[in-house]
Amino acid sequence: MTRTIAIAAVQAAPLAIGAPLDGFAADVRAHRDVGADLVVYPELHLFSADSWPAEERNERLRAASIPLDGPFVDELRDIARGAGVWLIPGSVCEEGADGELFNTALAIAPDGTLTASYRKIFPWRPFEPYDPGDRFVTYGLDDGTVGLSICYDAWFPEVTRHLAWMGADVVANIVKTTTPDRAQELVLAQANSIVNQTFTVSVNCAGPIGRGQSIVVDPEGAILAQAGVDPETLFVTLDLDEVARVRAHGTAGSNRMWSQFLPTDHALDLPLYEGRIDPHRWEPQSTTGSQK
Repeated sequence: MTRTIAIAAVQAAPLAIGAPLDGFAADVRAHRDVGADLVVYPELHLFSADSWPAEERNERLRAASIPLDGPFVDELRDIARGAGVWLIPGSVCEEGADGELFNTALAIAPDGTLTASYRKIFPWRPFEPYDPGDRFVTYGLDDGTVGLSICYDAWFPEVTRHLAWMGADVVANIVKTTTPDRAQELVLAQANSIVNQTFTVSVNCAGPIGRGQSIVVDPEGAILAQAGVDPETLFVTLDLDEVARVRAHGTAGSNRMWSQFLPTDHALDLPLYEGRIDPHRWEPQSTTGSQK
């Protein structure tokens, strides 16, 4: 059987910190009603402090931080359960155990289980107040695997490469880009898909706060859907078997990067990382239905 997933990539204006979630819950249900299996919102969608000067904004974000086992996340779990969809509600300001502050993406299953959480590894320094996460995260759907990535992570090829290696069919890159470099991010979305042979779903917040231009890219780098600047939802059904097809037959029928090494090849030292590429560990893992 064909492995497909219907995604609603919701390019919307962010909601202020502390705003009631009734409207958000209704929006999730509305996307379910038109057939979405997975609903994805932008970075910090429920944690906007954009009306404040930078220094005060960061303090308000810190003051609003939450634990992942508290009532706010419980309400998000109820929303996903009530709608019966996979939900990425953007990211939240997570309160770390030692006073740290993390920008954390959540993935919630249709039964309300918090399936995965990912702390942004590359916060946008020096502008963001967050501490970096220390691990890559994928999670399993019924028929595929999604990797989590947040905004500036897309500028670091190590992130998407690891997610692909961990078995991600789709990389959900949730974004809050308010700066002119959204143009470059669109190129990166295509490039990351091309060099890793995965789908990319890059969801930015809408204008006037964000630069919009959310984008969905296939494993060969073709743009499947792209938004303008205003609020808009991209509905796209992804054929996850395309990932296996492209890897087997090559991008444009030519390039098979994941088949580059032979078992008899020598390991390649990587001085930058004080590590190496081991040909025996090069190929992507099969993680359908599992969580890393």
